[in-house]
Amino acid sequence: MTQIIIAGMVSFLVAIFVTPMLIRWFSAEGFGQEIRDDGPRSHLRKRGTPTMGGLAILLGITVAYVVVGLYGIVIGGGGFSASGLLVLGLTLGLGFLGFLDDFIKLFRHRNLGLNKKAKLIGQFVVAIVFGILILQFPDAHDLTPGSTRLSFIRDMETFDLALGGGIIGMIIFLVFIYILISAWSNAVNLTDGLDGLAAGTTAFVLSAYAVLTFWQFRNSCAHQVVGGCYQVRDPLDLSVLAAAGLGACLGFLWWNAAPAKIFMGDTGSLALGGLVAGLSVTTRTELLMIIIGALFVMEAASVVIQVAVFKTTGKRFFRMAPIHHHFENGGWAETTVVIRFWLIAAMAVIIGTSIFYGEWLSTGGVMINEIAG
Repeated sequence: MTQIIIAGMVSFLVAIFVTPMLIRWFSAEGFGQEIRDDGPRSHLRKRGTPTMGGLAILLGITVAYVVVGLYGIVIGGGGFSASGLLVLGLTLGLGFLGFLDDFIKLFRHRNLGLNKKAKLIGQFVVAIVFGILILQFPDAHDLTPGSTRLSFIRDMETFDLALGGGIIGMIIFLVFIYILISAWSNAVNLTDGLDGLAAGTTAFVLSAYAVLTFWQFRNSCAHQVVGGCYQVRDPLDLSVLAAAGLGACLGFLWWNAAPAKIFMGDTGSLALGGLVAGLSVTTRTELLMIIIGALFVMEAASVVIQVAVFKTTGKRFFRMAPIHHHFENGGWAETTVVIRFWLIAAMAVIIGTSIFYGEWLSTGGVMINEIAG
């Protein structure tokens, strides 16, 4: 627990103190956000607001993870793990892709950075490398950071995406990983359209994963194989990473809340999408993440619906997509949309966490408590 608290505190402090430095630097250099011409008219006042604030989030997460890892080595309580390093690598890889996108926008003074093809190729490369590596590095119990089985709260024995092995099975698994990572990174990216919306929502999701991963650590099959235990490699290190992400989001949110003094840009949104995607894979909760991250799903689904309806009928289903702009164009104040969407995110997190805990009780959690007592 100490390591988790340290991770959250360090990342929060790094983000909250580094972000204003970025604001001053980017303002002096003229690194300001370009606003889409077809967006809400109220957003025109945001033109020129510093962006690429996601650098502070990435720095906060990285510094916190390194500090806690070194602390673990010093006290003899562990250190860096394969699972933690792979999820951090995924986060930084997508963050670098987002940085390139933001840099092009700023350098060319336009609202579009990398084209869709380049962004998808970048996500593909990062996802495939991650997908291959998570099946390596078995521990003493022969657990690897990831599994080829589809998971809800645990691996589903009857749903092996790799079809038991072979080249075809591996291709199917890697395609699934690519879809999952690109979907979550793009979903968080789409959510990042209002002051504080993406940072606040991600903070809710990561708070859930900080709790879930710590629970998996306390009830790991590596400690005692009893009903309800979890077959997850390095759950404590994943909890540290989730807490680091939570602290960094909260520290950044201090400056990103309305009226935002800086935006996270694709640097932050793609990275945070990679972080939650990586956590869902390594904790064996890929389908549960759909419930916990329901707001991200809603945002991405609204864009899919808008495009599909417009291409088939020539009409728009929403006033504007993503869906937060639909309500904004309907007369809701920006802060009203953000707060109400935060409430939706919080309820989704509560429901998802309750399902997780309920499943633990139903699979023998009471017996574990009796043994521990």
